[in-house]
Amino acid sequence: MSVYQPRTEAEAADLVAAAAARRERLRIVGGGTRTAIGRPAQDEATLSSGGLTGITLYEPAELVIRALAGTPLAEVEARLAAAHQMLPFEPMDHRALLGSAGEPTIGAVAAGNISGPRRITAGAARDSLIGVRFVNGRGEVVKSGGRVMKNVTGLDLVKLMAGSWGTLGFLTEVTFKVLPVPERTATLVFPGLDDGRAVEALSLGLGSPFEITGAAHWPAGIGAAQARTFLRIEGFSASIDYRLGELRRLLRRFGTPEVIEGEAATAHWRAVRDATPLAAEGDGAVWRISTAPSRGPQVTAAIARERMATWFYDWGGGLIWLRTDTAGDAGAALVRAAVARAGGHATLVRAPEAVRASVPVFEPLSEPLMRLTAGIKAAHDPAGLFNPGRMYAGV
Repeated sequence: MSVYQPRTEAEAADLVAAAAARRERLRIVGGGTRTAIGRPAQDEATLSSGGLTGITLYEPAELVIRALAGTPLAEVEARLAAAHQMLPFEPMDHRALLGSAGEPTIGAVAAGNISGPRRITAGAARDSLIGVRFVNGRGEVVKSGGRVMKNVTGLDLVKLMAGSWGTLGFLTEVTFKVLPVPERTATLVFPGLDDGRAVEALSLGLGSPFEITGAAHWPAGIGAAQARTFLRIEGFSASIDYRLGELRRLLRRFGTPEVIEGEAATAHWRAVRDATPLAAEGDGAVWRISTAPSRGPQVTAAIARERMATWFYDWGGGLIWLRTDTAGDAGAALVRAAVARAGGHATLVRAPEAVRASVPVFEPLSEPLMRLTAGIKAAHDPAGLFNPGRMYAGV
């Protein structure tokens, strides 16, 4: 299989135009760490952004960074850290969960709309993404957005590209808004709560004025024998001291929490971000389920009644990471039925290729939404070159 790795945007456009002329289907990759997400590849060649590297603009005073799509995420984060700044949405690293190698790239973060625990306050990657350049399926270079947030009327290509998983175009450059790194971070840890009580505590914390930036629950057996419930706050040290006291009073009926800071807390939130408790459990299927926080325990209980499963909660209970065995459909019918009753959506993040070929990986769309999706795909990639069938069969 041919591998194309353009060194410039113009070269990428020429490669795509040539592929379109011969109807050559292309697998779009960055660092190759997330290629196992989605339906199995239906491509004939690979188009990699690995040759498009470098930070092309960084204005710390304006809180803006721009980089070529193949730039390693670690390079972007290191540059920001040197100025005490960060990507606010805390992007997940899938390598432990998927057992993949390579280096995550900033373009793939945009393409997958990759976010982490701080999404509850900072939004997703798409909420910080303010500019993109990409090559469409005709080999044309398209630019959308810029260095400042703007209100948008009509089709917002920046938001459209975020979460399209390389199916609409080949990203060449992305621009993000960034934020200062908080002076101090502290995490309250409540022991021994069951799922329902934990979500109640998380919801009460999130509904308070004390600016929770992380809200997760690990049931018993996830990382420790005893269940643990985590609430993170960030900011100036004096503010942290005040908010810790207020949160203890607000949540006193849930027990007396421990406070963790420093590397212990950082390691915990990294594990929440990367779903590493489930990564350590072998080769089972892993689902990413979004629902209303109050309905999270209902969803997990319904699945656990019918199938062996382990799970933990992020986003105050609104995000469930759940592991099942891979037998049959890896629990697809059961998971989707539970989610349909509660409301929400589910993505099969990890499963063997045979399972991903036989069940929907991303949340199935209604017929009107599928027609709209197919129409958008045809408008940007009329020959169906880019990651064909990765998100939905035939699209």
